[in-house]
Amino acid sequence: MRLVKYALGADPTPRVGLFEGDEVVALGSGELRLSTLLHDDDPASAVRGLSAGAERLPLATVRLLAPIDRQEVWGAGVTYERSKKAREEESERAATFYDLVYRAERPELFFKATPHRVVGPGESIRIRRDARWTVPEPELALVVSSRMRIVGFTIGDDVSSRDIEGENPLYLPQAKVYDGCCALGPGILLATADDFRDRSIRLEIVRGGSRIFEGETSTARMARRFEDLVAWLGRDQTFPDGVILLTGTGIVPPDDFTLESGDVVRIDIEGLGTLETPAVLG
Repeated sequence: MRLVKYALGADPTPRVGLFEGDEVVALGSGELRLSTLLHDDDPASAVRGLSAGAERLPLATVRLLAPIDRQEVWGAGVTYERSKKAREEESERAATFYDLVYRAERPELFFKATPHRVVGPGESIRIRRDARWTVPEPELALVVSSRMRIVGFTIGDDVSSRDIEGENPLYLPQAKVYDGCCALGPGILLATADDFRDRSIRLEIVRGGSRIFEGETSTARMARRFEDLVAWLGRDQTFPDGVILLTGTGIVPPDDFTLESGDVVRIDIEGLGTLETPAVLG
């Protein structure tokens, strides 16, 4: 059961739908919020009730939006061995810290984006003008309700300026948080944590019609459990609108690669579909 946010034609009103095959089943009115369903005691049952007899729209007639309302987006870092090595390589002086956090009980958690900094399918992720080395980071995203319960999953791209972060770890917020720094979509699959313990993640970057990079990993290679990341995130803070938590990346392009304006980033996660976004220079 996959939920989407969409708009019709020139009408900017965000709507909530159920994705089925090549159709979107309209759920409720334009005033229905996605988080209302996600925070329900039984989201799947609530969706079934709203979808009975509802209008069906051809997928080609709707514009998919980022599946987010007012949730904050947070990220977890150094959850894969490959990302630990990459962070150590970009900042030799901080290598010891990255090794320690990879092995520590407490994970690295950082604020990533507010909703207006998030883009959806087909919308443009941005390259900071003051960055020389920018990469996409394909990640499985946990959709967490206001009760800190994992209710679903989506695809996330934690776009990062590695040169800024590598210069000094204290610059992490500037390397990670800016307009267009995060992409989510195409929808939210209602599922349990056990459903995504071992799912393939694939990244493809296309430039001028040619594939210039591709890589693949699996969520089975994560060093952290989803539930543990959520539990740490929920310590001493609340999320009245819920939260989306990016779980780290295990695919890192080579050090001589940087995104360029016009590149197309495609992230595929088994069971979730494909999130495709072009890159533009901010």
